[in-house]
Amino acid sequence: MEPTQAVHRTIVVVDVEGFGDPRRTLPHQLGTRAGLYRVVADAVRAAGVPWEDCYHEDRGDGVFVLVPPGYAKAPLVEVLPGALVAALRAHNDAGPAAQRVRLRVAVHAGEVAFDGHGTTSTAVTTAFRLLDAPAVRAALADSPGLVVLVVSRWVFDEVVRHSAVLDPATFRPVAVSVKEVRDTAWIALPDHPHPADPAVLDRPAPADGDATAPRQLPAPPVPFVGREEHLADLDRVLTAADDGSAVLISALGGAGGIGKTWLALHWAHRNAHRFPDGQLFVDLRGFSPDGQPLHPAAAVRGFLDAFGVDPGRLPTDLDAQAALYRGLVAGKRVLVVLDNAATADQVVPLLPGTRTCTVLVTGRTTLSSLIDRYGARHLHLDVLTRDEARALLASRLGDRRVEDERAVTDELVELCGRHPLALAITARHAATRPQVPLAEVAAELRELGLDMLDDDDPAASLPAVLSWSRRHLADRQQEVFALLGVAPGPDIDLPAAASLTGLAEAHARRALRGLVDASLLDQHPHGRYAMHDLVRAYAATTAHDLPEPVRRAALARVVDHYLHTAFAAERLLTPHREPVRLDPPSPGAHPHPLPDVPTALSWLDTHHPHLLAAQHTAAAHHRHQAVWQLAWSLSTFHQWRGHRHDVLVVWQAAADAADHLPDPATRPHAHRLLGLAHAELGRHDQALDHLHRALALAEHHHDPGQQAPTHHALAWAWELHGDDRRALGYSRRALDLYRALDQPVWEANALNTVAWLAAHVGEFDTARDHCQDALALHRHHRYLIGEAHTLDTLGYIEHHTGHHRRAVGYYQQATALFRTLGDTASAAVALDYLGHPHAALGHHDRARAAWREALELYRRLGREADAERVQRQLDGLRGTVDDGADRTR
Repeated sequence: MEPTQAVHRTIVVVDVEGFGDPRRTLPHQLGTRAGLYRVVADAVRAAGVPWEDCYHEDRGDGVFVLVPPGYAKAPLVEVLPGALVAALRAHNDAGPAAQRVRLRVAVHAGEVAFDGHGTTSTAVTTAFRLLDAPAVRAALADSPGLVVLVVSRWVFDEVVRHSAVLDPATFRPVAVSVKEVRDTAWIALPDHPHPADPAVLDRPAPADGDATAPRQLPAPPVPFVGREEHLADLDRVLTAADDGSAVLISALGGAGGIGKTWLALHWAHRNAHRFPDGQLFVDLRGFSPDGQPLHPAAAVRGFLDAFGVDPGRLPTDLDAQAALYRGLVAGKRVLVVLDNAATADQVVPLLPGTRTCTVLVTGRTTLSSLIDRYGARHLHLDVLTRDEARALLASRLGDRRVEDERAVTDELVELCGRHPLALAITARHAATRPQVPLAEVAAELRELGLDMLDDDDPAASLPAVLSWSRRHLADRQQEVFALLGVAPGPDIDLPAAASLTGLAEAHARRALRGLVDASLLDQHPHGRYAMHDLVRAYAATTAHDLPEPVRRAALARVVDHYLHTAFAAERLLTPHREPVRLDPPSPGAHPHPLPDVPTALSWLDTHHPHLLAAQHTAAAHHRHQAVWQLAWSLSTFHQWRGHRHDVLVVWQAAADAADHLPDPATRPHAHRLLGLAHAELGRHDQALDHLHRALALAEHHHDPGQQAPTHHALAWAWELHGDDRRALGYSRRALDLYRALDQPVWEANALNTVAWLAAHVGEFDTARDHCQDALALHRHHRYLIGEAHTLDTLGYIEHHTGHHRRAVGYYQQATALFRTLGDTASAAVALDYLGHPHAALGHHDRARAAWREALELYRRLGREADAERVQRQLDGLRGTVDDGADRTR
């Protein structure tokens, strides 16, 4: 065949990364090649070029494509790379792991001729040299994406720069020096683009193979997911520093295994083009298995060696060596990554003295002096978002496996607390056992907890990684860290921490601050301190190393802190309630002062989970008195806030504890409150069982002080069950007993209960008389909550006797008092009732407003059945308007 005349054509060369990997067997290679041709053909068609019109050759692990001269070049850089990514994802998801593909793609253009042996063209040779350039291979290795695109200088200048689709600033220039080719090419990452940097368009490409420019960055983490906000922060700081006057220092802080080094290396590789004069890296070993941080002199010496300094020229002392190092980097664009720093003293000798350099420091401590003296920007890394955590698992296990077991994947994310190292370890367990369902991996993690995240390799063990941080703590900080691991509640504040540790608040604050600086504790708004669940689990294991008396005394102090503070809150909420007698708090325990009811309610709202946990801790240590007294101290708060399920839990624990207490009154009291809790939840048989047990105990001990409230409780239990007649009988017996006991406040409560139940059986005159007597007693003794409930009963009586205007007035007064006191549950009920007389009066807008507020409160309280009923009431008002006139009195 005679050679044809050369024609200018677009040249596309595609190569499979790692095609010869030993894990790819011959069947895998065949499947990969078949998939490659499908992917490339689909992408070429997506760019508007019929695959059948293209000349293509197989090059073993790649494809060489010549596009006919009549087709535009722009779609081959604007459309084809993205189409390759989409087709690759479909291919990779559909096949086994050994047939998954990542591609290097080169696009060039030039004169191409054909002869009897195929194509001949220096342009084709150049395209293959671009594809083999080390910088292109490194770009794909550094990227979590599937495709790296390299275009020649001609394609970039003539196509990319003028594209209305592409952003040229997301390309990066690289010097190509492969065999006979010496040129500048431009690299882009279609599925994980570089951040736009207009400055690169005017900056020369970094020299290829310059022996004087060190390239010390270790391989980046692959794959890397998430942290886009932190990457953007680092980019913004670097861009701002281009106009600044000082060396840029960014310090990445966070707990062990949180991903600081991963982020630093990923960002460093992504921005390596901005530092053509070199990238330096050193692991300062601040937190490592051997426990010996690297001396700055060794780090400086490593940097000088990287710049090729003759050992014979090296001065002997650290200051002189550091000065020589600063001189070498002066005026150059050099990136210095100082990884795993323990102290600022390790870092300071390694800081350049010129604004052209950038320093990226990672460490678990805050490095305060670096921030104060050198203006370092501190970026704190926390756990991943849920989406990032899922993406990490998908990148390690494959999208299909994760999607097939989506609910289990979500559980794994939560079990790992979205902690990057925990997720990576869990993914490793799952990836190395592909035949094991993720549900079984999740079950193991649930059962074993932190033990599953341990490993003989310290770098692959979360407990070991955390231990390196603990090792740096002072003895007192280690003890505080351990005690925080077993403290009751999800977090802690300073007063509770002071009681837990037995320290004065100033010393406790200092210890907490030290743990925060060490990234073992997080400080949250409003003075709260919290540990990540896995860090806390590790801290709890270290608590076993403390002497038993130390641990027991600490838990006694913090339980007493919560108990005595809750007791003081209960006394503020219900001052007329006869108090129980508490023993003095343990030495070193300090209750938190509560000056008034709003402060008490706020404290109880915040510390409710801690109080439940404190009762559990007390039970575990057989502190039966504290268990019972915590239940007592939570009674009014639980009632006002509608925590009906928690009432059941705490009084069940109190009933169990009462069997071990010498005071006979504790048992009937516990069974009475436990019976009421069952009644509130609609468990009538269990309620009666506990209430009759309480009554039998009270009668056995001839204790009318327990008999009266138990009859009162039985009245409520039968009323909730729908038997108002039987309930009325119990309420009248309770009233007689309270009168005999000369307890006017509780007599008033019983009067109101009789009134409520009498109204329900149609005895409205009796009900009204009892209410008036109750109201007078409550007001005389200034018992506001009793007054509010009595006003609520009067509202019910007036509404059901046709006096709707009076009913509205009573309900509004009751609601206002409930709101003032903070009794959310009763306010919801009063608003629910208030809507009915409004509706009867034709005031539908007011009824609607009352029921909407009641609906919101019921939902907040978790009372779904009541919420649904009120929603039906609102639905019944749909389409109604106020008629402007009262329909009755």
